[in-house]
Amino acid sequence: MMQRRTWLRAACGLCAAAPAWAHASSELGPAPLAEWSRPERFPKPELSSDEGGLWALMDREETKVRRSPFLMKDPELLAYLRSVANKLAGSHAPDLRVYPVRTPFFNASMAPNGMLQIWSGLLLRVDNEAQLAAVLGHEIGHYLQRHTLQRVRDLKDKAATSAFIGLFGLAGALGQLALAASIQSFSRDHEREADIIGLQLMHEAGYDLREAWKIWDYVGQEMAAAHGGGSSERSLFASHPPSVERSDKLRQLAAACGGGVIGQEAFEQRLAPHRFSLMEDELKRGQYGMSLVLLDKMLARDPRSADLYFFRAEARRLRAAEQDRELALQDLQQAIQLGSEPAQAHRSLGYLLQQQDSSKAGTAFATYLQRAPDAPDAALIKTYIQEGGN
Repeated sequence: MMQRRTWLRAACGLCAAAPAWAHASSELGPAPLAEWSRPERFPKPELSSDEGGLWALMDREETKVRRSPFLMKDPELLAYLRSVANKLAGSHAPDLRVYPVRTPFFNASMAPNGMLQIWSGLLLRVDNEAQLAAVLGHEIGHYLQRHTLQRVRDLKDKAATSAFIGLFGLAGALGQLALAASIQSFSRDHEREADIIGLQLMHEAGYDLREAWKIWDYVGQEMAAAHGGGSSERSLFASHPPSVERSDKLRQLAAACGGGVIGQEAFEQRLAPHRFSLMEDELKRGQYGMSLVLLDKMLARDPRSADLYFFRAEARRLRAAEQDRELALQDLQQAIQLGSEPAQAHRSLGYLLQQQDSSKAGTAFATYLQRAPDAPDAALIKTYIQEGGN
């Protein structure tokens, strides 16, 4: 566990580059953590040991993930994610297996046997490759420090141990997110340590460390939009340092270093074929306030995306809070004005106009069917048209 003295030195940006990081570009400035060096690759433990038993459990879970229908099987995306993880893992890269999983929550996890899951909700929320590297570097930091083994050894209760281990298993079991809070997952000291080591890995790989704090600052904004305080996303981060503290500490550390690779274009190119379907998954969560925070951020970066205007309109239409209807209509009009709107934008327009103008609603529904004649809800929409949009 990182000593408090080391944390304070790092947080104040007082540490200079260590010989272990001498190969890092001098243009990037000093490394953030001088007192840590990457361990040697881990040999596979004896099956009779507690660590060997943990690896065996993770191997079985990995088999389930590999066969899961949630697995994203785009070879170009997989190759890209592997390349980012390998840059960060360095000499440990041969021991990593990367699995992008279609699950609309912000998460990644690194199991002690080398299984690295990257959930699609994370891919939607990072802006570029450097921000992705910040999250993956954090998870690889847990792996390099063997935090999972330490946590399992600390847990005395068998049920709690099973719940903790289950967090690294099949991503479809979203009910396990609530269990993370009850057993506190990794300790906050482990989380802070993984944050700093993640920065060190980013630095060595040549990424811009100034992007790291931005993703946690954004997470804080999204959490603030989750009304009620009891959402599963909040539970997932219960053991992490508060987002404000986290982003502030990372900002301080990054300030001592220069620039580096951001990789926005490369990241967007790989995610582009999946963005529409992943946004559909996002809205199905029913966390519309959080989705609107995400969509506002995405539109600020890509203000001419008709798809994003459509999804923001849908989030507002489905939430149906005060003024949501008028704002949704404005977004749909903007999407249609851009001229590359998805067919579903006209269906949403029809729904919004049903109680106001049945004729215009019917026209919108007819346009939807013209654009998507084989849509799964075509029969229902035809019924609306026949009834005059009412």
